[in-house]
Amino acid sequence: MPENHKQQLGHWGEQIAAHHLMEHGLTVIARNVRTPYGELDLLVRDGEVLVVVEVKTRASANFGLPEEAITPQKRTHLLQSAQHYLQQHPELDGDWRIDVIAIRRQPGSQSVEIIWFKDAVSQ
Repeated sequence: MPENHKQQLGHWGEQIAAHHLMEHGLTVIARNVRTPYGELDLLVRDGEVLVVVEVKTRASANFGLPEEAITPQKRTHLLQSAQHYLQQHPELDGDWRIDVIAIRRQPGSQSVEIIWFKDAVSQ
């Protein structure tokens, strides 16, 4: 099934985010992990810490800033998804956090703004 524009933009943003994280020394261990509570965009290692990364991408400001899409309901789903994943993977026991990466493509250009919110969702 072909992807729609929103899915293409989301996958593009996840690629940009993964590359950005790797440039900062983090290691990507999984992408697009499905749980009963929702999907986890990226799972990465920051040293000994497991980081769940939610990526929000916008091609314009018409629908607001990407980080504004992290609603209270989305926070709950992220926490439930992360906790479910960790229960299924006891080998990953230890410290973890949830980060958000907001990606904004600048209209009319190829330049991209990346904002990384570390520990954006409290456990």
